[in-house]
Amino acid sequence: MMVPPAIGLGVDIRVLAEQEGMSARIAATAVGDYTDAATVLAFAREVDVITFDHEHVPQNVLNALVDAGVAVHPGPHALAVAQDKIVMRERLTALGAPVPSWGVVRDRGELAAFLDAHGGAAVVKTPRGGYDGKGVRVVRSADAADDWFEVLDEAGAGDGLLAEELVDFRRELAQSVARRSSGDAVAWTLVETVQKDGVCAEVTAPAQNAGTLVAEARALAFSIAEGLDVTGVLAVELFETRDGRLLVNELAMRPHNTGHWSIDGCVTSQFEQHLRAVLDLPLGATDELAPVSVMVNVLGGPASGSMLDVYPAALAAHPDVKFHYYEKASRPGRKVGHVTTTGGDADETLGRARAAAEFFRG
Repeated sequence: MMVPPAIGLGVDIRVLAEQEGMSARIAATAVGDYTDAATVLAFAREVDVITFDHEHVPQNVLNALVDAGVAVHPGPHALAVAQDKIVMRERLTALGAPVPSWGVVRDRGELAAFLDAHGGAAVVKTPRGGYDGKGVRVVRSADAADDWFEVLDEAGAGDGLLAEELVDFRRELAQSVARRSSGDAVAWTLVETVQKDGVCAEVTAPAQNAGTLVAEARALAFSIAEGLDVTGVLAVELFETRDGRLLVNELAMRPHNTGHWSIDGCVTSQFEQHLRAVLDLPLGATDELAPVSVMVNVLGGPASGSMLDVYPAALAAHPDVKFHYYEKASRPGRKVGHVTTTGGDADETLGRARAAAEFFRG
Protein backbone atom coordinates (compact mmCIF):
# COMPACT_ATOMS: atom_id res chain seq x y z
CA MET A 1 0.00 0.00 0.00
CA MET A 2 3.04 2.26 -0.05
CA VAL A 3 3.42 1.70 -3.80
CA PRO A 4 0.67 4.10 -5.07
CA PRO A 5 1.91 7.10 -3.04
CA ALA A 6 5.50 6.29 -4.05
CA ILE A 7 4.45 6.45 -7.69
CA GLY A 8 2.62 9.72 -7.05
CA LEU A 9 5.69 11.24 -5.42
CA GLY A 10 8.00 9.90 -8.10
CA VAL A 11 9.91 7.83 -5.55
CA ASP A 12 11.67 4.78 -6.95
CA ILE A 13 10.55 2.09 -4.52
CA ARG A 14 12.23 -1.31 -4.21
CA VAL A 15 10.83 -4.22 -2.20
CA LEU A 16 12.59 -7.23 -0.69
CA ALA A 17 9.84 -9.87 -0.55
CA GLU A 18 10.08 -12.87 1.77
CA GLN A 19 9.09 -15.28 -0.98
CA GLU A 20 7.58 -15.47 -4.45
CA GLY A 21 3.91 -14.60 -4.70
CA MET A 22 3.74 -12.29 -1.69
CA SER A 23 1.25 -9.41 -1.67
CA ALA A 24 4.08 -6.98 -2.50
CA ARG A 25 4.98 -8.83 -5.69
CA ILE A 26 3.74 -5.92 -7.81
CA ALA A 27 6.78 -3.95 -6.60
CA ALA A 28 9.13 -6.75 -5.51
CA THR A 29 12.59 -6.30 -7.01
CA ALA A 30 14.22 -9.01 -4.89
CA VAL A 31 13.18 -12.12 -3.00
CA GLY A 32 15.12 -13.27 0.04
CA ASP A 33 15.41 -13.94 3.74
CA TYR A 34 15.03 -10.70 5.71
CA THR A 35 16.64 -12.40 8.72
CA ASP A 36 19.91 -12.93 6.81
CA ALA A 37 22.25 -9.94 7.09
CA ALA A 38 24.11 -10.66 3.82
CA THR A 39 20.83 -10.82 1.87
CA VAL A 40 19.54 -7.55 3.30
CA LEU A 41 22.89 -5.79 2.86
CA ALA A 42 22.99 -6.81 -0.81
CA PHE A 43 19.49 -5.41 -1.26
CA ALA A 44 20.42 -2.20 0.60
CA ARG A 45 23.17 -1.38 -1.91
CA GLU A 46 20.45 -0.40 -4.40
CA VAL A 47 18.55 2.03 -2.17
CA ASP A 48 19.03 5.25 -0.19
CA VAL A 49 16.73 4.46 2.74
CA ILE A 50 15.51 1.20 4.28
CA THR A 51 12.13 0.98 5.98
CA PHE A 52 9.78 -1.87 6.93
CA ASP A 53 6.21 -3.14 6.82
CA HIS A 54 6.65 -5.13 10.04
CA GLU A 55 8.88 -5.04 13.12
CA HIS A 56 10.41 -8.52 12.92
CA VAL A 57 13.74 -7.80 11.23
CA PRO A 58 16.39 -9.05 13.72
CA GLN A 59 18.56 -6.56 15.56
CA ASN A 60 21.79 -8.05 14.16
CA VAL A 61 20.51 -7.35 10.63
CA LEU A 62 19.46 -3.81 11.54
CA ASN A 63 22.80 -3.07 13.17
CA ALA A 64 24.67 -4.50 10.19
CA LEU A 65 22.82 -2.03 7.97
CA VAL A 66 23.67 0.89 10.26
CA ASP A 67 27.31 -0.18 10.48
CA ALA A 68 27.43 -0.23 6.67
CA GLY A 69 26.23 3.37 6.56
CA VAL A 70 22.68 2.61 5.38
CA ALA A 71 19.90 4.97 6.50
CA VAL A 72 17.46 2.79 8.48
CA HIS A 73 14.12 4.29 9.58
CA PRO A 74 12.92 3.64 12.16
CA GLY A 75 16.30 2.79 13.64
CA PRO A 76 17.28 -0.35 15.58
CA HIS A 77 17.02 1.44 18.93
CA ALA A 78 13.38 2.34 18.24
CA LEU A 79 12.39 -0.96 16.65
CA ALA A 80 13.79 -2.85 19.65
CA VAL A 81 10.92 -1.40 21.69
CA ALA A 82 8.31 -2.68 19.26
CA GLN A 83 9.99 -6.09 18.95
CA ASP A 84 9.89 -7.04 22.62
CA LYS A 85 6.86 -6.39 24.80
CA ILE A 86 8.87 -6.44 28.02
CA VAL A 87 11.27 -3.84 26.61
CA MET A 88 8.22 -1.86 25.47
CA ARG A 89 6.78 -1.81 28.98
CA GLU A 90 10.16 -0.87 30.48
CA ARG A 91 10.70 2.03 28.10
CA LEU A 92 7.14 3.34 28.32
CA THR A 93 7.31 3.20 32.10
CA ALA A 94 10.61 5.09 32.02
CA LEU A 95 9.01 7.74 29.79
CA GLY A 96 6.15 8.15 32.26
CA ALA A 97 3.53 6.91 29.79
CA PRO A 98 0.42 5.42 31.42
CA VAL A 99 0.44 1.61 31.06
CA PRO A 100 -1.40 -1.28 32.70
CA SER A 101 0.15 -2.65 35.89
CA TRP A 102 2.69 -5.21 34.69
CA GLY A 103 5.46 -7.57 35.70
CA VAL A 104 7.76 -10.26 34.34
CA VAL A 105 6.89 -13.81 35.38
CA ARG A 106 9.34 -16.68 34.87
CA ASP A 107 7.46 -19.62 36.34
CA ARG A 108 4.14 -20.78 37.76
CA GLY A 109 4.94 -19.42 41.19
CA GLU A 110 5.60 -15.89 39.96
CA LEU A 111 2.43 -15.99 37.86
CA ALA A 112 0.47 -17.13 40.92
CA ALA A 113 1.83 -14.18 42.91
CA PHE A 114 0.87 -11.76 40.11
CA LEU A 115 -2.65 -13.21 39.97
CA ASP A 116 -3.03 -12.88 43.73
CA ALA A 117 -2.00 -9.22 43.52
CA HIS A 118 -4.37 -8.43 40.63
CA GLY A 119 -7.71 -9.89 41.57
CA GLY A 120 -7.12 -13.40 40.23
CA ALA A 121 -6.97 -12.48 36.54
CA ALA A 122 -4.22 -11.31 34.20
CA VAL A 123 -3.23 -11.01 30.58
CA VAL A 124 -0.08 -12.99 29.76
CA LYS A 125 1.92 -12.21 26.62
CA THR A 126 4.90 -13.79 24.93
CA PRO A 127 7.52 -11.02 24.68
CA ARG A 128 8.34 -11.52 21.01
CA GLY A 129 6.59 -12.51 17.81
CA GLY A 130 2.94 -12.12 18.79
CA TYR A 131 0.43 -10.20 16.66
CA ASP A 132 -3.32 -10.17 15.88
CA GLY A 133 -4.11 -11.83 19.19
CA LYS A 134 -1.41 -14.49 18.88
CA GLY A 135 0.85 -14.78 21.91
CA VAL A 136 -1.78 -13.17 24.15
CA ARG A 137 -3.80 -15.10 26.71
CA VAL A 138 -6.20 -14.17 29.52
CA VAL A 139 -5.38 -16.40 32.51
CA ARG A 140 -7.11 -17.03 35.82
CA SER A 141 -4.98 -19.89 37.14
CA ALA A 142 -1.24 -20.21 37.71
CA ASP A 143 -0.93 -23.26 35.44
CA ALA A 144 -2.60 -21.61 32.42
CA ALA A 145 0.75 -20.61 30.87
CA ASP A 146 2.73 -23.79 31.63
CA ASP A 147 3.14 -24.59 27.92
CA TRP A 148 4.68 -21.17 27.29
CA PHE A 149 7.04 -21.54 30.25
CA GLU A 150 8.14 -24.91 28.87
CA VAL A 151 8.91 -23.39 25.46
CA LEU A 152 10.95 -20.63 27.10
CA ASP A 153 12.88 -23.18 29.19
CA GLU A 154 13.64 -25.33 26.14
CA ALA A 155 14.84 -22.29 24.20
CA GLY A 156 16.96 -21.08 27.10
CA ALA A 157 15.13 -17.74 27.06
CA GLY A 158 15.39 -16.38 30.56
CA ASP A 159 13.40 -13.17 30.12
CA GLY A 160 10.11 -14.80 31.08
CA LEU A 161 6.60 -13.74 30.07
CA LEU A 162 4.90 -10.38 30.38
CA ALA A 163 1.97 -10.35 32.81
CA GLU A 164 -0.43 -7.41 32.88
CA GLU A 165 -3.54 -6.49 34.78
CA LEU A 166 -6.78 -7.35 33.02
CA VAL A 167 -7.87 -3.80 32.24
CA ASP A 168 -11.53 -2.92 32.72
CA PHE A 169 -11.85 -0.77 29.61
CA ARG A 170 -14.77 1.02 28.02
CA ARG A 171 -13.37 0.83 24.50
CA GLU A 172 -10.15 0.66 22.52
CA LEU A 173 -8.69 3.68 20.76
CA ALA A 174 -5.68 4.32 18.55
CA GLN A 175 -3.59 7.41 17.92
CA SER A 176 -1.26 7.55 14.92
CA VAL A 177 1.46 10.14 14.42
CA ALA A 178 4.30 10.56 11.96
CA ARG A 179 7.72 12.02 12.76
CA ARG A 180 10.64 13.08 10.59
CA SER A 181 14.23 12.56 11.63
CA SER A 182 14.46 16.36 11.89
CA GLY A 183 11.84 16.21 14.66
CA ASP A 184 8.78 17.60 12.89
CA ALA A 185 5.66 15.57 13.66
CA VAL A 186 1.98 15.47 12.73
CA ALA A 187 -1.00 13.48 14.03
CA TRP A 188 -4.17 12.03 12.59
CA THR A 189 -7.45 12.11 14.44
CA LEU A 190 -8.02 9.76 17.37
CA VAL A 191 -9.91 6.65 16.23
CA GLU A 192 -12.00 3.97 17.90
CA THR A 193 -11.19 0.34 17.14
CA VAL A 194 -13.17 -2.86 17.59
CA GLN A 195 -11.41 -6.21 17.88
CA LYS A 196 -12.74 -9.64 16.92
CA ASP A 197 -10.88 -12.64 18.34
CA GLY A 198 -7.85 -10.42 18.94
CA VAL A 199 -7.87 -9.03 15.38
CA CYS A 200 -8.79 -5.47 14.44
CA ALA A 201 -12.22 -5.66 12.77
CA GLU A 202 -13.48 -2.07 12.58
CA VAL A 203 -12.09 1.45 12.87
CA THR A 204 -14.18 4.63 13.19
CA ALA A 205 -12.55 8.02 12.62
CA PRO A 206 -12.82 10.18 14.55
CA ALA A 207 -13.59 8.39 17.81
CA GLN A 208 -17.02 9.59 18.85
CA ASN A 209 -17.57 11.50 22.11
CA ALA A 210 -13.88 11.43 23.02
CA GLY A 211 -13.81 14.90 24.60
CA THR A 212 -10.55 15.78 26.32
CA LEU A 213 -9.07 12.39 25.44
CA VAL A 214 -8.37 13.70 21.93
CA ALA A 215 -5.75 16.19 23.08
CA GLU A 216 -4.45 13.79 25.72
CA ALA A 217 -3.91 10.95 23.23
CA ARG A 218 -2.21 13.23 20.73
CA ALA A 219 0.19 14.65 23.33
CA LEU A 220 0.94 11.14 24.58
CA ALA A 221 1.74 9.79 21.11
CA PHE A 222 3.96 12.77 20.32
CA SER A 223 5.87 12.29 23.57
CA ILE A 224 6.38 8.57 22.87
CA ALA A 225 7.54 9.22 19.30
CA GLU A 226 10.06 11.78 20.52
CA GLY A 227 11.12 9.78 23.57
CA LEU A 228 11.81 6.66 21.50
CA ASP A 229 13.25 8.65 18.57
CA VAL A 230 10.83 7.14 16.06
CA THR A 231 11.20 8.10 12.41
CA GLY A 232 8.13 7.23 10.35
CA VAL A 233 4.60 6.35 11.40
CA LEU A 234 3.91 5.35 14.99
CA ALA A 235 0.57 3.83 16.00
CA VAL A 236 -0.27 3.89 19.70
CA GLU A 237 -3.04 1.46 20.64
CA LEU A 238 -4.90 2.58 23.76
CA PHE A 239 -7.45 1.49 26.33
CA GLU A 240 -10.01 4.01 27.51
CA THR A 241 -10.78 2.79 31.01
CA ARG A 242 -14.24 2.98 32.53
CA ASP A 243 -13.03 5.74 34.83
CA GLY A 244 -11.88 7.86 31.87
CA ARG A 245 -8.12 7.22 31.79
CA LEU A 246 -5.93 6.31 28.82
CA LEU A 247 -3.53 3.37 29.06
CA VAL A 248 -1.06 2.37 26.35
CA ASN A 249 -1.66 -1.18 25.14
CA GLU A 250 0.69 -1.69 22.17
CA LEU A 251 2.95 0.24 19.79
CA ALA A 252 3.55 -0.27 16.07
CA MET A 253 6.37 1.59 14.29
CA ARG A 254 4.99 1.39 10.77
CA PRO A 255 1.76 2.07 8.91
CA HIS A 256 -0.78 0.13 10.94
CA ASN A 257 -4.19 -1.42 10.37
CA THR A 258 -5.83 1.21 12.59
CA GLY A 259 -4.70 3.85 10.09
CA HIS A 260 -5.82 2.22 6.83
CA TRP A 261 -8.90 4.45 6.79
CA SER A 262 -6.58 7.38 6.00
CA ILE A 263 -6.08 6.12 2.42
CA ASP A 264 -9.59 7.27 1.53
CA GLY A 265 -10.39 9.52 4.49
CA CYS A 266 -7.46 11.95 4.74
CA VAL A 267 -5.56 14.53 2.74
CA THR A 268 -2.40 12.49 3.38
CA SER A 269 -2.59 8.76 4.03
CA GLN A 270 -0.37 7.05 6.57
CA PHE A 271 1.46 5.31 3.71
CA GLU A 272 2.39 8.51 1.91
CA GLN A 273 3.26 10.10 5.25
CA HIS A 274 5.56 7.22 6.17
CA LEU A 275 7.45 7.69 2.91
CA ARG A 276 7.72 11.43 3.52
CA ALA A 277 8.95 10.88 7.08
CA VAL A 278 11.64 8.28 6.32
CA LEU A 279 12.87 10.42 3.40
CA ASP A 280 12.83 13.50 5.69
CA LEU A 281 10.46 15.35 3.37
CA PRO A 282 7.94 17.91 4.67
CA LEU A 283 4.96 16.11 6.16
CA GLY A 284 1.51 16.35 4.62
CA ALA A 285 -1.74 17.66 6.07
CA THR A 286 -3.80 15.12 8.02
CA ASP A 287 -7.20 16.81 7.68
CA GLU A 288 -10.15 14.45 7.27
CA LEU A 289 -12.01 14.52 3.96
CA ALA A 290 -15.38 13.76 5.58
CA PRO A 291 -16.95 14.10 9.04
CA VAL A 292 -16.71 10.32 9.54
CA SER A 293 -14.64 7.56 7.94
CA VAL A 294 -15.11 3.89 8.76
CA MET A 295 -12.85 0.98 7.83
CA VAL A 296 -14.07 -2.60 8.16
CA ASN A 297 -11.60 -5.41 7.63
CA VAL A 298 -12.47 -8.36 5.43
CA LEU A 299 -11.57 -11.22 7.75
CA GLY A 300 -11.20 -14.71 6.33
CA GLY A 301 -12.35 -13.89 2.83
CA PRO A 302 -14.73 -15.68 0.45
CA ALA A 303 -15.28 -19.38 1.00
CA SER A 304 -14.04 -20.02 -2.53
CA GLY A 305 -12.19 -17.92 -5.05
CA SER A 306 -10.97 -14.42 -4.22
CA MET A 307 -12.38 -10.99 -3.55
CA LEU A 308 -12.04 -10.29 -7.26
CA ASP A 309 -14.70 -12.89 -7.98
CA VAL A 310 -17.15 -11.04 -5.73
CA TYR A 311 -16.36 -7.55 -7.04
CA PRO A 312 -19.10 -7.35 -9.73
CA ALA A 313 -21.86 -7.75 -7.15
CA ALA A 314 -20.14 -5.82 -4.35
CA LEU A 315 -19.17 -2.80 -6.45
CA ALA A 316 -22.59 -2.62 -8.07
CA ALA A 317 -24.33 -2.70 -4.69
CA HIS A 318 -21.96 -0.20 -3.05
CA PRO A 319 -20.61 2.31 -5.60
CA ASP A 320 -19.85 4.76 -2.78
CA VAL A 321 -17.49 2.35 -0.94
CA LYS A 322 -13.75 1.96 -1.47
CA PHE A 323 -12.57 -1.65 -1.70
CA HIS A 324 -9.01 -2.83 -1.02
CA TYR A 325 -7.81 -6.37 -1.72
CA TYR A 326 -4.44 -7.63 -0.45
CA GLU A 327 -4.16 -10.58 -2.88
CA LYS A 328 -3.98 -13.03 0.00
CA ALA A 329 -5.60 -16.45 0.00
CA SER A 330 -8.71 -16.84 2.16
CA ARG A 331 -8.10 -18.27 5.62
CA PRO A 332 -10.25 -18.07 8.77
CA GLY A 333 -9.48 -14.87 10.68
CA ARG A 334 -6.95 -13.61 8.12
CA LYS A 335 -7.08 -9.97 7.00
CA VAL A 336 -7.42 -10.30 3.23
CA GLY A 337 -8.68 -6.78 2.52
CA HIS A 338 -10.73 -3.90 3.82
CA VAL A 339 -13.50 -1.51 2.85
CA THR A 340 -13.77 2.19 3.69
CA THR A 341 -16.84 4.39 3.75
CA THR A 342 -17.22 8.09 4.45
CA GLY A 343 -20.25 10.05 5.56
CA GLY A 344 -21.80 12.45 8.00
CA ASP A 345 -23.23 10.07 10.60
CA ALA A 346 -21.12 7.48 12.40
CA ASP A 347 -23.80 4.79 12.73
CA GLU A 348 -24.98 5.10 9.13
CA THR A 349 -21.41 5.12 7.78
CA LEU A 350 -20.53 2.06 9.85
CA GLY A 351 -23.62 0.26 8.61
CA ARG A 352 -22.68 0.83 4.97
CA ALA A 353 -19.14 -0.40 5.58
CA ARG A 354 -20.37 -3.57 7.32
CA ALA A 355 -22.81 -4.28 4.50
CA ALA A 356 -20.08 -3.92 1.88
CA ALA A 357 -17.64 -6.14 3.78
CA GLU A 358 -20.35 -8.78 4.20
CA PHE A 359 -20.12 -9.59 0.50
CA PHE A 360 -16.76 -11.26 1.16
CA ARG A 361 -17.56 -13.30 4.25
CA GLY A 362 -16.71 -16.99 3.88
